[in-house]
Amino acid sequence: MDDKKRPLALHYQKPIPYTHHYIDQKDIVEVTSVLKSDWITQGPKIREFEQKLANYVGTKYAVVFSSGTAALHGACAACKIGPGDEVIVPTLSFVASANCVLYMGATPILVDIDSDWLTIDIKAVEKKVGRNTRAIIGVDFAGLPAKWNLLRRIADKNKLILIDDASHALGSKLKNKRIGSIADLTVFSFHPAKIITTGEGGAVTTSNKIFYERLLRFRHHGILKNEKLNKKYGAWYYEVQDVGYNFRITDFQAALGISQLTKIDKFIKTRRRIWQKYNHAFSRIDELILPREQNGCFCAWHIYPIRLNDRAKKSRRQVFDFLRKAGIGVQVHYIPIHLFNLYKHKFGYKRGDFPVTEKYYDSALTLPLFPALKLAQQDYVIRKVKEVLK
Repeated sequence: MDDKKRPLALHYQKPIPYTHHYIDQKDIVEVTSVLKSDWITQGPKIREFEQKLANYVGTKYAVVFSSGTAALHGACAACKIGPGDEVIVPTLSFVASANCVLYMGATPILVDIDSDWLTIDIKAVEKKVGRNTRAIIGVDFAGLPAKWNLLRRIADKNKLILIDDASHALGSKLKNKRIGSIADLTVFSFHPAKIITTGEGGAVTTSNKIFYERLLRFRHHGILKNEKLNKKYGAWYYEVQDVGYNFRITDFQAALGISQLTKIDKFIKTRRRIWQKYNHAFSRIDELILPREQNGCFCAWHIYPIRLNDRAKKSRRQVFDFLRKAGIGVQVHYIPIHLFNLYKHKFGYKRGDFPVTEKYYDSALTLPLFPALKLAQQDYVIRKVKEVLK
């Protein structure tokens, strides 16, 4: 995105954040129009956003939620995951990927990642499938799709449900199929850090009508209301068959999502351009492992994670502190789930259990990447990374 076309509101001074939302005048107009309308929640913009999102990813249905975490919770509920069930989850992810299993009273079974793809390790999944396994949650880390073709074979063989935590991957593709249309249920996040934003928000996409209807009820207190019930008991009548929550999103958030979705191709094009620029600039630095697309993948590049290899003369902490002091808001994605006290104490996980993830975590650093990142800021990031590793 050209600097001249950037919103006036986004003129950054140091520090440079690792990510930032992009809101322009069109977004503001669309949200304002809803705020002036008769419906600011539970209105027509919700369905419009859902339909446009489903059309974009290539599924029959989409259900939007108040957050990506609520959407993950909803996906597990739609599968009827419950006590006694096990769900396989990669330990390299934001903790919500595993917590959503705990919400249902089930057990998350953590596994390691593939060292090249940084997504769930297929052999580790095969080893962990057991009699109580109900589903696999794959994570499209940084926007790189997991190996969904291989995961599908495992799922079909063992009659498991595939859930894609695609919070990083709206717009990514695997073998020309959009993420959102491959797994049985796919979860997206619309947090301001993500590819598009609704402030807070999330969604589940699916082509399974049963899952779709369960998701709708789960989002709205478990309420079932239809023409048959109204005809029998009265127009006011509704039934509650399952436990549900108030995980609704507002119409003005949906309006922002619709507007943002019209710009997603430009957002992704800019993200990919920055990724390519960084990779070119850092290609001769022997101490770095750079993020690359794997065969058959098209990545939206939600984040730009680099790794320090064994030749690096400085530690990750030294590089992190130097860049932060230089006004660059670097980050680390993520602390492995098995290293949190909740998972160590509840399930007995410990350091050493997942060596590939731990090696990645100990060396990883996320550099700034977002559509409003100015050319001068990109150059500054590159210069400072080269300086600290010189």
